[in-house]
Amino acid sequence: MDNTLQERARTTRRSLLEAAALLFAEQGYAGTSVNDISARSGRTSGAVYFHYASKEGLAIAVVEGQFSTWPGLAARYTDRAEPPLEKLVALSFEIAHALAEDTLARAGARLWAERDTIDARVPDPFGLWTTATTRLLAQARTDGHLAARVRPASTATSLVRAFFGLCTLTEALEGPHTVADRLADWWLLTLASLQHRPDPATLLTRARPRRS
Repeated sequence: MDNTLQERARTTRRSLLEAAALLFAEQGYAGTSVNDISARSGRTSGAVYFHYASKEGLAIAVVEGQFSTWPGLAARYTDRAEPPLEKLVALSFEIAHALAEDTLARAGARLWAERDTIDARVPDPFGLWTTATTRLLAQARTDGHLAARVRPASTATSLVRAFFGLCTLTEALEGPHTVADRLADWWLLTLASLQHRPDPATLLTRARPRRS
């Protein structure tokens, strides 16, 4: 009986989270009410408050749910046999694809952008990606692929912020269908200053098809 109740609770939580993510992605935090989430999920508003305590609690759960999938994504690009700059570019296309197509990722990104309207601390995603990018740039330097003037830590900070800004603005101005092309254009410019022997077009050709 306990197992049955636990499974029902998990199912309810999952349905509420999915409904909230869809609505947050479409309407934003301020434009979504607990009643909206209740109606979309087919659950009562009491279920929302029982499982998540508040709309703020649901918003944080959506953001944390998005972030929880990203370490696994980054882990797919840890093979040292593959050139680190290629891994970095390939990973960026994976993230961009998720931000454009995955409801949880889209909701998490929008909620973080609207964090000032949420009466709770929204987790910061950028530390994870800055650390992963720093590691890949440091490996590129060790392997002799990085331009001598490039400092991995400070460069990683700039790359991560520029990347997320590019994805956000492109989607807002042109829609998600153009994000990959704009990202490719950005990498052609950026790799020219990162590579020890600049050949951004060749690297991009090798890395971009990895996006699933």
